[in-house]
Amino acid sequence: MSHTPESRDDAPAEGGVQPINVEGVDEAAVESNRRLYSGWQWLLFGILAVAYSLFHLVSLNVFPLETWSFRIVHIAGALVLGYGLYAGTQFADNDRQRSAAWMAWLSYAMLIPALYALVRVVMMYQEMSAGAMRIAPEIEAWHFGYPLILATVAGILLSWGYRQVREALSPADLVLMACALAVAGYLLVMFNSPLRASTGTAFAPMGISYAAIAGSLLILELTRRVAGLALVIISGIFLVYVFAGPYLPGFLGYPGLSVGRFFSQVYTDAGILGPTTAVSSTYIILFIIFAAFLQASKVGDYFVNFAFAAAGRARGGPAKVSIFASGLMGMINGTSAGNVVSTGSLTIPLMKKVGYPARSAGAIEAAASTGGQIMPPIMGAGAFIMAEVTGIPYTEIAVAALIPAILYFLSIYCMVDFEAARKGMRGMRKEEIPLFSKLVKQVYLFAPIIILIAALFMGYSVIRAGTLATASAAVVSWFSPHKMGIQAILRALQLAGTMAIQIIAVCACAGLIVGVIALTGVGARFSSLLLGLAGVSQLLALFFAMCISILLGMGMPTTAAYAVAASVVAPGLIEIGIQPLVAHFFVFYFAVVSAITPPVALASYAAAGISGDKAMGTSVASFKIGLAAFIVPFMFFYSPAMLMEGSGMQILRVGVTATLGIILLAGVVQAWFFGPVKIWQRLVMLVGALFMIYGGIYTDVAGLAIGGALFLMQRNLHGGGGTPKAAASG
Repeated sequence: MSHTPESRDDAPAEGGVQPINVEGVDEAAVESNRRLYSGWQWLLFGILAVAYSLFHLVSLNVFPLETWSFRIVHIAGALVLGYGLYAGTQFADNDRQRSAAWMAWLSYAMLIPALYALVRVVMMYQEMSAGAMRIAPEIEAWHFGYPLILATVAGILLSWGYRQVREALSPADLVLMACALAVAGYLLVMFNSPLRASTGTAFAPMGISYAAIAGSLLILELTRRVAGLALVIISGIFLVYVFAGPYLPGFLGYPGLSVGRFFSQVYTDAGILGPTTAVSSTYIILFIIFAAFLQASKVGDYFVNFAFAAAGRARGGPAKVSIFASGLMGMINGTSAGNVVSTGSLTIPLMKKVGYPARSAGAIEAAASTGGQIMPPIMGAGAFIMAEVTGIPYTEIAVAALIPAILYFLSIYCMVDFEAARKGMRGMRKEEIPLFSKLVKQVYLFAPIIILIAALFMGYSVIRAGTLATASAAVVSWFSPHKMGIQAILRALQLAGTMAIQIIAVCACAGLIVGVIALTGVGARFSSLLLGLAGVSQLLALFFAMCISILLGMGMPTTAAYAVAASVVAPGLIEIGIQPLVAHFFVFYFAVVSAITPPVALASYAAAGISGDKAMGTSVASFKIGLAAFIVPFMFFYSPAMLMEGSGMQILRVGVTATLGIILLAGVVQAWFFGPVKIWQRLVMLVGALFMIYGGIYTDVAGLAIGGALFLMQRNLHGGGGTPKAAASG
């Protein structure tokens, strides 16, 4: 992905300076294991991706399917597309590096049991339609279960070693696609019969367990391909716990579940088909389609150009552009690391150009991009899962998120501004940035976002509002240079089907973990542990909850991190007397900031790859810049007004004092407050910041007194701007 600055016709470069004109910022980077087809294969997978997106639009808006059936097809479609588009190992650079012929023949041989299992599903459907109450256990085992599991395991193992050129589909992945169809077909047959009620009992058909084992393996392998090993390892630990739990001591021990009872229930709404897939099959897929339409109409380019025009000339300009652009892009981008890649490849080199060290440039982008996940109205996808899990209306969650999101971005802005002032950095010159007057003429490109927000607050459902916003993105494009015709709309639908694979795999994998938590009761034991800690100190219980949320979220995308932490930690917080909204926001924030928390900080690692600095150093620096996000959740507990819980005056007081506290905190970290500050002043500022962040009446007054005294002291010492001569000359 490249972002090449181009000259504008209406603003000729002065003195050889080329102005920034961003293009292609919202084009997705091609992953290293992603296949790039041509010819009939390109057409086939393009049609499949378009059909997959259209299936969701039609099912959500016109012809609704039965819930479980819809979710089964939703996962199966992602598995088929995912195995078709993402390879299980590195590509061969040439024909000599291709795998030996025997591997190809063995892979094709494994198609026989996979297709046989699929054929038996059709025959079982015919039997059940003819009035059979259930299928004979030996038929399910020998003619469906064993062939299916053999083909699935063999297909996964062969795909790890089968090297093919980038343009070709591996036969091992063809086996896995057939297995995914067999799993979905069998579950559709059984879950649309009276046998659905038998899941989790001794009377459940063993075929459901065979299908669930194969389906779980397929989900884990696709998750490894599209999201890395972190979530797969955590899922593996939870699955081992199911069968090792009875032998563990203390609060981790539980009576145990048999293989049949566990797997007959885990592929239901108690696990894989539960809240995470409920959200990915409705809200997430819909907003991915919305994001794809915005990309097709080049709104991402406009957002970043608008950010350059609005903030580029301020001191440390590109860093402030990074904050604005990441906030805007975060509304339509589902992952922190993805946000870093899309905006950071442009802003990080520019930050280095105006004087930021490589480490600071990467850290600022990582912290700002992570903030995109807590920015209303879309908030990545975590808000939708929160609405699903808590039953709190989505609009209430979006409103509650407003003040914390403002505080987070204000904190990063102040960190950036104080560092720029301390180092005497300049902003970008007028001739280096896009003309604001020109961009204002295209302000209508914000219309889809405005329509989305308006529709939500007018009482439309999230699905209706999202569909309306998607349609408006196409209509708005007709007034821009990037008009969306039939071809562009099909391209957007194809892009959406492809973009959805990662998040659907992640949500299904998180559903597996949620199922383990629900079926083993480990979440309730964590709740009792938190309850015991709260008896000693509520602050200690909150600190423990923070550590667990970050630990569970490390290396995982936001959606999965929150889903798992919400299942383990949030019930315990509610048990100790914290309001459900506060408890879930507490967990959500720490799940999000796990992306910039050492030692496993995905957003920081992505930024380090662009900046050229060491990954660990960048993650420590981004942790420091995003420090407010580690303090704000404790403010929810001490001041629920932060989440719009309380009277207007309470909300206003807490919002204002917390804002001042956040500014003081930024001053402490950057050792700057209208000028350089000494160590003793930083300590006093830290006390004042914590007083105002705490939110009590007396602490607010004390904090204001400290802040006011320091403000007057610094103004007297350093004058009006507080900017040293070096900064002024820059």
